[in-house]
Amino acid sequence: MTRPPPDPATYFDATGRDDRLSGGVKRIPVDTPHGTFQVWTKRVGNHPTIKVLLLHGGPGATHEYFEAFDSYLPAAGIQYYYYDQLGSAYSDQPDLPALWELPRFVEEVEQVRRALGLSHDNFFLLGHSWGGILALEYALKYPEQLKGLIISNMMSSIPQYNAYARSTLMPAMDPQALAEIQRLEADSDFENPRYMELLIPHHYVHHVLRLPPEAWPDPVNRAFAHINPAIYVPLQGPSELGASGKLVDWDRTADLHRVTIPTLVIGAQHDTMDPAHMAWMASELPNGRHLHCPDGSHMAFYDDQERYFDGLIGFLHEVDARSAQR
Repeated sequence: MTRPPPDPATYFDATGRDDRLSGGVKRIPVDTPHGTFQVWTKRVGNHPTIKVLLLHGGPGATHEYFEAFDSYLPAAGIQYYYYDQLGSAYSDQPDLPALWELPRFVEEVEQVRRALGLSHDNFFLLGHSWGGILALEYALKYPEQLKGLIISNMMSSIPQYNAYARSTLMPAMDPQALAEIQRLEADSDFENPRYMELLIPHHYVHHVLRLPPEAWPDPVNRAFAHINPAIYVPLQGPSELGASGKLVDWDRTADLHRVTIPTLVIGAQHDTMDPAHMAWMASELPNGRHLHCPDGSHMAFYDDQERYFDGLIGFLHEVDARSAQR
């Protein structure tokens, strides 16, 4: 059962909104052990019981690559929020390495939720890639605040992610290109232009975004250009073929059974994330369901777009309708 979208005049009505002057943009103060900083958010639309906060990947990327959502969610009447996490391009970027810790990011999301007035009656959290790690951690700590959860293109275990890269992704690459990439990594020569010259045709166009690089959408190019390496490298590590930073041992496979809220796990056949693991995750979640994108990769909302958004929108409306029947 799905609900029809609200009247456009209602969806776009900003009467009485404290963000009307700025077109939905609101900068939110976030308290940390090292001071108070501002993060950037932007609301799109109105819906009384479906409000989706988008957690971008990276870590240290930006909300920009989510802009494809503008082509689908307004027509479905769904309210959603763009949000640049602290350190990302639209938010404050303090030079404080101690801030780049997973538990602190979880507390940041909770402060953003409170500032936006989101609650169990309406709050959906969608995390993509690193944002999926953050979303799962948030759901484990603050389950009472959530109406629904979407984990997009992120396995529940970095060790298993690294194992999949070694067992499946790397052997499928051109051996000479892989050997040269691994030599550059062994020499820590990540700034060498040759590194990306090899990765884009031999890895990115197969597993990150399955479009010719010259056809990559503008929001993707802007987000990639704005990644903050001061966050990305300490947490993810410098290699694009696996994680080696602070997240290297992150594993929540044993805790999935604790996430009892309705949860959609989105995977893709050509992703850097093992599609079989994504299906398994959904089966381990007490109220989980799985959306598989057979033509998609890590950014399946671009290269398997119709299927991705059909599944996402259907999930949001289904959870909302079931909630209304209680």
